[in-house]
Amino acid sequence: MNSKNKKIVPTNNGEVNFDRAKETWNIMKITSELVEGYERLDKLTPAISIFGSARLKENNRYYLEAVKIAEKLSNHGFTIITGGGPGIMEASNKGASLGCSYSVGLNITLPHEQTPNKYQDISLLYRYFFTRKAMFIKHSMAYIVMPGGFGTMDELFDTATLVQTKKKAYMPIILFSKDFWGGLVDWIKTTMIENGVIDKNDLKILHLVDTIEEVIEIIRNYYQNSYHAKEHAKIIF
Repeated sequence: MNSKNKKIVPTNNGEVNFDRAKETWNIMKITSELVEGYERLDKLTPAISIFGSARLKENNRYYLEAVKIAEKLSNHGFTIITGGGPGIMEASNKGASLGCSYSVGLNITLPHEQTPNKYQDISLLYRYFFTRKAMFIKHSMAYIVMPGGFGTMDELFDTATLVQTKKKAYMPIILFSKDFWGGLVDWIKTTMIENGVIDKNDLKILHLVDTIEEVIEIIRNYYQNSYHAKEHAKIIF
């Protein structure tokens, strides 16, 4: 079809407001976030990212579990990375700070002003979700996904897609709590796999667990059997 015959919805020229200088400056800000992240995080020990709800309080059982998981992993020598905010993020940074390794927060500027939690050895601030995501993906050798909402599921499925499509080398994505995530995994099996929109082997990306011991075992096995992970600093179990 000749391009002259294409129909295009008319645009009010007054609605088009492209500021080349502003967009160039935005590109520079994006680049600076990536560069700072690489420079600050690249020399750390192998890192585990922990995700989960910002809304859970200190007396919540998942908050308490996140503290324990992060502390154990930190004592094994793993850097712990979170989104830097409250809830599960705070719990994980708190646990990491009780351990022997680094506690990192990749904070984000939001309209409601997320305040960085106080348990961060390294605290980075991001304007853009996608540059922040790039740092999680670049520097993590495993994801632990605690109970959470849309943001947590965004991180979960974004990374699962990268592993599925081999844009990211395999790494374990651990879903903590069968009570919370079991229904989602069942839906993936009975709906997505049954309808042929994903392969049954894609489900192997996800590990559904209920105990801290299972989390440690999955990460231990992956670390000890993965050449990519062994390129980093030695971890003692």
